[in-house]
Amino acid sequence: MKSLQNKIVFITGASSGIGRAAAFAFAGEGADLIIAARRIDRLKEIELELKKKFKIDVLTIELDVRKKADVKKAVQSFKGKWRKIDILLNSAGLARGMSKIQEGDTEQWDEMIDTNVKGLLYVSREVIPLMTERMEGHVINLGSIAGHEVYPNGNVYCASKFAVNGISRAMRVDLYDKNIRVTTIDPGMVETEFSEVRFSGDKEKAKKVYEGFTCLNAQDIADTILWCALRPAHVNISEVIIMSTAQGSTMLLNRK
Repeated sequence: MKSLQNKIVFITGASSGIGRAAAFAFAGEGADLIIAARRIDRLKEIELELKKKFKIDVLTIELDVRKKADVKKAVQSFKGKWRKIDILLNSAGLARGMSKIQEGDTEQWDEMIDTNVKGLLYVSREVIPLMTERMEGHVINLGSIAGHEVYPNGNVYCASKFAVNGISRAMRVDLYDKNIRVTTIDPGMVETEFSEVRFSGDKEKAKKVYEGFTCLNAQDIADTILWCALRPAHVNISEVIIMSTAQGSTMLLNRK
């Protein structure tokens, strides 16, 4: 197993859900963290908790991955050891709405594509050259089972995750000779703030998504991400599809 002691891990979307859980998982292995998200107040609380519990270094940045200039400025501002990013976890992502394509809200489409696809690309474009300089690194992209099979009213969200799948495969082709590993983690249903965001804060509607069903949680995915990161340097886990035992496909859920 690789040691992550004093390695630098950059996590986008770190203020909640899988990104937050992954921050604690990496910190538990002694990694120093760059945590980024739009909700800086939440990040500051997480920073304090991480430092207190794990005695690690944490660099916290307010960042909207949709804003290309801001991403460039943020990464270029990293100094000293913070430029030696060993692992990039592209965790920032969201779904908005569930409408048939002919009824879709184009602003919601833009938000999903700008975050899930372009945001991932903007961050990767700035960080990967720092890895190729040193001829080492690991890019971990958070995809979805929705990047492998579509479901009704999931059209643009699914398309954005199909794009993450394609981008990840392209990264492997472009980086295989640079000693840089590329992994996609593609979960099925995970109970986080995901559905609450999708339904614009409607907690009751979000709650019904998970009713009667034992689904995955953020810690399950963080454990999987960490397992991929800890493999020996010559081992690249290219793709992990992980679902609850009670989920057979995007639409098949064993509800009690």
